[in-house]
Amino acid sequence: MLEKIFKLHSKHTTVRTEIVAGLTTFLAMAYILGVNPNILGGDLTGMNPASVFLATAISSAIASILMGLLANYPVALAPGMGVNALFTYTVCLQYGYTFEEALAAVFVSGVIFIVISVTGIRKLIINSIPKNMKLAIGAGIGFFIAFIALKNAAIIVADESTFVALGNLKDPAVLLAVFGILVTIALMVKGVNAAPFYGLVITAVVGILLSMVGVPGMPQLPSSLLTTDFTMDTAGAFARGFAGLFGHSNWFVVVFSFLFVDFFDTAGTLVAVGNNIGLVDENGEMENIEKALLADSVGTVVGAALGTSTVTSFVESGAGVAAGGRTGLTAVVTGICFILSIFLSPLILSVAVNAVTAPAIFVVGILMSKQLKEIDWNDTAIAACAFITILFMVLAYSISDGLALGFIIFGLTMVCSGRAKEISPICWGLIVVFILYFCK
Repeated sequence: MLEKIFKLHSKHTTVRTEIVAGLTTFLAMAYILGVNPNILGGDLTGMNPASVFLATAISSAIASILMGLLANYPVALAPGMGVNALFTYTVCLQYGYTFEEALAAVFVSGVIFIVISVTGIRKLIINSIPKNMKLAIGAGIGFFIAFIALKNAAIIVADESTFVALGNLKDPAVLLAVFGILVTIALMVKGVNAAPFYGLVITAVVGILLSMVGVPGMPQLPSSLLTTDFTMDTAGAFARGFAGLFGHSNWFVVVFSFLFVDFFDTAGTLVAVGNNIGLVDENGEMENIEKALLADSVGTVVGAALGTSTVTSFVESGAGVAAGGRTGLTAVVTGICFILSIFLSPLILSVAVNAVTAPAIFVVGILMSKQLKEIDWNDTAIAACAFITILFMVLAYSISDGLALGFIIFGLTMVCSGRAKEISPICWGLIVVFILYFCK
């Protein structure tokens, strides 16, 4: 049955490899279970953190399983980082929206996603991205997630004088993360299959032995699951927000912002993963991309209905790909882990700390950066837009901003080199959209 659904043999993988990859992906992104309720829940929005936790786990599970079954992609989904901060600090706190109105805006953006995915518009846009830009996006995301890993593990820290600096290497947590990176790289160099997963496990075990990673008692089914302590009072709240949403003069800007960030974060992630496992053909088009986009769109609608911000494809899926994941079974396993996390959250959140997960995410950056060699660096017009795409993904701390700036420079350099005719009408449309986005 699994062979028929996921085509394991033709993808040169096994059930065991896919399970390991799914577990690796889950552990690499499990932090969202703790972070999302902290950002969305509390006094700033009025949302119940316990409800947000449950909405996060369930929406991530549904979207990841749907991605695996529909598109056969090893890509997991969850409420996106960055867009959750947009939800709380900009839409709710700065613009004064209630959380019900903000959820309604997310829901509307998700419905628009479904429409443009079903009609093929979204597929057309992603497939129209030039091959060199696709490679730059993939490599840029590699550097971006490596930087995230170093930042989360405090190996790189903020500095007033130089903006960033090397962290405190005497800090035990930092040393544990450095140890994990070195071990994982050593395993990769020795050709060990699923090196990121084994590196993660070794780092967690060492952290436990040194009392740096907490392990609670044996997990039990929480008695609070059916009580007000673990309620789903955010489910359906979006419906109460429609009247208020359209009463705001800037509702279109809010919906567009959710739409923009999710669209191009997802595009970047899918392109990066697709390049890594051979899902992009010689014409630069991606296999089953329309189904992957539909799964992502439905995830956003489901997330909004349950009570969380935009659900999107997670770049940490690269950790599972590095561990050998090649099919949707990887995403399905990750989805099942999200379901189990509802009952095992004390255990999972105690192990999935930054010092343990950072090494796996960091080495994924190494693997994704290999795409640099395929970029035509001898073509200055291409080199300039690729360089800016990669650089600003890291410096702007945003996949979508880096992608947008890269596209604008692509248009400029192609015009200046007398090759404007090589830019497709869709690319010109994207360039205009990106310019308007920065002018908003």
